[in-house]
Amino acid sequence: MANPNATTTNEWVRDVIVSALRSEVDCEVITTTHPGHARELGEQALREKLDVVITLGGDGTINEVVNGLLSDGPGPDVPALATVPGGSANVLARAAGLPRDPVEATGVLLGGLHDHRYRTISLGRANGHWFTMNAGMGLDAEIIAAMEVQRSAGKKASPARYLATTLREYFRGTDRKNPPITVSRPGEPDVDHVFVCIVQNAAPWTFLSDLPVNPNPGASFDEGLAVFAIRDLRVAPSLWVSRSLIWGTEPGESRSRYAQRDLPWLTLRADRPTAVQIDGERIDPVVELELVSVPAALRLVV
Repeated sequence: MANPNATTTNEWVRDVIVSALRSEVDCEVITTTHPGHARELGEQALREKLDVVITLGGDGTINEVVNGLLSDGPGPDVPALATVPGGSANVLARAAGLPRDPVEATGVLLGGLHDHRYRTISLGRANGHWFTMNAGMGLDAEIIAAMEVQRSAGKKASPARYLATTLREYFRGTDRKNPPITVSRPGEPDVDHVFVCIVQNAAPWTFLSDLPVNPNPGASFDEGLAVFAIRDLRVAPSLWVSRSLIWGTEPGESRSRYAQRDLPWLTLRADRPTAVQIDGERIDPVVELELVSVPAALRLVV
C-alpha cells in the first residue's frame, strides 16, 4: 500500500518501485485515501491471510498498518511487514538497516523476499495502541502536535522546520516551570517532576536528516522498553542534554535526567492532560499512559 502524501517520494518514484515489485512478486497496489485507511488495509490483509504487506510511506503509515495487522494480537497467521521508506524520518526502516533511498531499499527488500529473510522484533503498546519505535509524553509530543498543524497547512516536514518548531515550543509553548509527569516502573521508586518522557522500542529515537538522535543508544528490538526522562528544562541543562542526544552517548541518571532500559512495562501519570505522541503521530492528551513491551510481536522483511 502506498501513501500518496509520502514526503520523500513522487509519482515517478512510486511507479518505478511498483514496477520493480511486480517484476518479482504478485502484489496488489492500494493507495490510502484517508486517515485510518492504512489500518483498515492492514486488518484486511490479516483477514485475507496474506503473506506480506509492503508499505510505501513514513512511520505514521507503518503504525496504522501494524495496528491493523495486530488487531487480534501477535500470532503465526499475521502477515510479515516490508516497508519502503517514503516519509521524512523513516525511523523503523533505517533502524532495520534499509537504505534511505526508496529505490535502493526496494532492491534490498526484493532480495529479502526472494531469500525469505525475516527478523522477528518486539513491539510496544501504549494504552492499547501498538507502536514500533517510540512513544512520548510532554515536550516532544507538543512539538509533533505543532508540526502537524503546519503540515496540515501544506508546509513540508523538513529538519529545519522541526528545529524551528522545537525552539518555538521550548521558549514559548511548553510550561518549563511545572513538571507534570511521574514515571512508575516495576520494583523501583517512582521518578517524579518530569517534563518530558521518551519511551523507545529501538534506537535511534528519530533522525534529523542523516543525523540519528539517540536518547537511549542501547535500546533494541530484542529487549524491553527503554525510557529517557528529562527533569530540568532550564536552558543550560537542556543544552547539555541536547548535546548528549546528538552525540549518542549512553545516558546515566542525574538530577536533570533519568534513563533505564529493558523494562517490561512502565506507567506515565500526569497531573493535567498532557500531550502524547506514538511513532511520531499526535494522539489526544491524557493523564495516564500505560506502556508494555510485547516480545516477538512482528516479522520484518530485511
